[in-house]
Order: sequence, then structure tokens, then C-alpha cells
Amino acid sequence: MSVYFWFQFFLLIAFLFVSAPKGGMFLGLFSGIGLIVIIFGPKPWLGLKPGTPPIDVIMTIIAVVAGGAALQASGGLDCMLQVAEKILRKRPRFVTYLGPLCCFVLTILCGTGHTVYTLLPIIYDVSIKTNVRPERPMAASSIAAQMGVICSPVSVVCVSMVALIAGFKMANGAEVGLVDLCSLTIPSGLIGLFVMATWSTFRGKDLDKDPAFQALISDPEAKKYVYGETMTLLGKKLPGKQWAAMWIFLATVAVVALLGAFSDLRPSFPGKKGPTPLSMTLVIQMFMLTAGALICMFTKTPPKNVGSTAVFRSGMVAVVCVFGVAWLSDTIFKAHLNELKAVLVEYVKEFPWAFAIVLLLVSKLVNSQAAAVAIVVPVALQIGTPPGVVVGCISACYGYYIIPTYPSDLASIEFDRSGTTHIGKFVINHSFILPGLIGVITATIAGYFIAIARGWI
Repeated sequence: MSVYFWFQFFLLIAFLFVSAPKGGMFLGLFSGIGLIVIIFGPKPWLGLKPGTPPIDVIMTIIAVVAGGAALQASGGLDCMLQVAEKILRKRPRFVTYLGPLCCFVLTILCGTGHTVYTLLPIIYDVSIKTNVRPERPMAASSIAAQMGVICSPVSVVCVSMVALIAGFKMANGAEVGLVDLCSLTIPSGLIGLFVMATWSTFRGKDLDKDPAFQALISDPEAKKYVYGETMTLLGKKLPGKQWAAMWIFLATVAVVALLGAFSDLRPSFPGKKGPTPLSMTLVIQMFMLTAGALICMFTKTPPKNVGSTAVFRSGMVAVVCVFGVAWLSDTIFKAHLNELKAVLVEYVKEFPWAFAIVLLLVSKLVNSQAAAVAIVVPVALQIGTPPGVVVGCISACYGYYIIPTYPSDLASIEFDRSGTTHIGKFVINHSFILPGLIGVITATIAGYFIAIARGWI
């Protein structure tokens, strides 16, 4: 690799290092400064030809976020949470398994891990009232919620991956669509979740044997604070329009999955190789916009409320982040694509699993699964990484638990009034790193072997 590539590469890392701690919005905005420096700077060190921002990915993210935000604005999300709470309170002793599982499933249905914020107080209440160390289900649930993102057919990262992998054939000649991707990520994610929850069941001391916890509750006021009042959605009769919103959204997800599984159901149009079914990227876009419209129409949800939801705000942050970061990285890597191919093709053939490590580390660096996929996957495919390996190892796109700065991790610490979910003295020794590594590594290995079994590798 030329010295110019390494100069530009480390400049990219520097841009990410400076901007990532300030959040996804600043990460995307700051990339504009990086683009100006890279493009307007003096040659040969800089002065690169502009790359291409991932427009299809961005448009899909906007559509998915709009549909999910309409679900939240209408109150349909509360219906899902009420069902989840019934499951948790029915078998409280299994909260370390059921808590993460509920968060995982809710993420798959809603397309965002931010649903975990509403479930965390319930998970804490169930665990503390049954004398289960809250750290066990709380940390595992935060991890499980984010592990579910790549498994959701309506998540930013999943639809981004489908768009990026389109046209690339697996080892057996098959192409991977939305349903194919989810049929790999969901079982591998569940395997990772089960292993993580099993380990979490035995982590830390039981509350009655934990001297720090016993010292805390020896103070009557502190004990009252720790055990608190029961937080619940049970017994609340949710209006019928909220249930209608939930069923409209779930029905739309089911239709999208059906169209992805059976391409004959999609209209075909002339293409270079004959009639070509309508792209699933476009299908997702139009059906998620339709879901939002139907929810607003049938539940009489004011459209102006959609833009003020947490789902909409976090989704638009993701748009800006992916737009800026992917454009900046594409500009640098595309300029040196021939060099990268010459150097890395043989290495990738010998150590294809290295893709997963790179994806994991970049995810932590940018604090976004979607941004990590947008940065790493196109380059990996262009330098010759087998598409089957890229798909099989895609669960490694979640790595931002390594340092506990992500909102769901911080929320878990705040909601755990017992203090068992914590950040250690050395920062890296916190409650999330081992569950995260166990869950993600297990899911990645499982996904790799599932891809082998299907002939994709």
C-alpha cells in the first residue's frame, strides 16, 4: 500500500476518533469537514475524486424510520410492551432468559433497539422482587436488544445490508435477499442470546451473599429506594386504535417478508438479463411508507406527532451518520481500490474470518451497526471477500458495548437502583463487555456455520 493511502486512512480514523464520542449526528456532520479536506486538499496526499453516498440505503432508512415512528406515535408500541410484560411476570424466576428474549423480539418487530428503554424498568422490578441479581438480566437485555437489530427485516442495518449485498452471488450461485438474511441472523442471534443468558445466570454474587448490596439495603431509606414501587403496564386497558396500529405494522412486516421469500409475487420489469423482479429495497421503502400512512389514517394519529417521536429522532440521526461516514469512507477506499485488491485478496482468501474482526472494531469506532456495515461491507466485497463470508459473519457488526458509552447501556445502569449493573474502576471492566463478547462471538460463529450448511461459503 502506498504512503498516500496510509496517510488518508489514518486521517479517516482521526476524523472518526474525534467525532464518534459526540454521537451519531456529529459523526455524520463532521464527515463533511473530512470530505472537504480529502477532496480540496493538495495532491498527491489529498485531492481525491468524490465517492458516492449510499442513496438507496439512506432512502430505505427514511422509509423504515417513518413507519416505526408512526407506530410509536399511535401508541401501538405500548401494546407490544404490555404483551412482553405479561410474559416476564408470569415466570419471574426465568427473567435472565425471558428479559433478553423479550428485548430481542421487540427489536426484531420494531426495527430499533431503543424499545429496551421501556422494558428495562420492568425487568429490574421483576428481578429485584424475586431476589435475582439485577445485573444478570439488565446487562444481558441491553446487549440482546442491540443484537436483535441485524435480525430485524425493518431495521436500518438489515435493509442496508440487503441493498449492499444485492447482485453478489454466494458460493452455490444463490443471491441473498431480505428473508434469506433474516433466516440466518435470527437463529444465530438466538443461539448467541441463549449462551449469553446462560452465562449471565451465574454471574456475580446472589443478592443475599453480596456484602455491598447488603450494606446498601441496611439503610431503610436506601432499601425503600432499591425495591421501590412496582412499575407496570398490566391492568391498563389500551384503546383499540393502539392495537390496530400494532397489527397494521406487523401485517406490513409480514407482507414484506412474503414478497422477499417469493419473488414471483413482485412485478417484473425489463432488465439487462431479461425480466427482473422489483427490487426488495424498493419494496421495503414503499410498504413501510404505506404502513405509516395506514396507521395515521385508521388510528387518527396526527401526522405531526410522528416527527416528534424518539424512533424518528434516532432514525434521522442514523441517516445523517450513514450519509456522512459512508460517503467519506467510500471516497478514500475507492481511490485505492486496485491497491487494496492487490494486497488483500490473498490474505482474505486465507483468513476470511478477519472480516468479522474488522467489522466488530469499526462498529465500536463509529458506535453504529449501520455505519459499520456501510463502511466495511462494500470494501470487503470489492477486494474479493467471499459474499458468503460477509453474510455469515454479519452478526459481528455490533461491537459498541466494548466501551460503555451507548445509551441503552447507560440506561441499564441508571434503571438498576441496586447498583449491581455498573462501570468498573478501569472503565473497560463493566457489566456489558463479557455478555456482549459472548453473545456476538457465539452468534457470529453460528452464522458462519449456517452459511456453510446452506452452501453460501
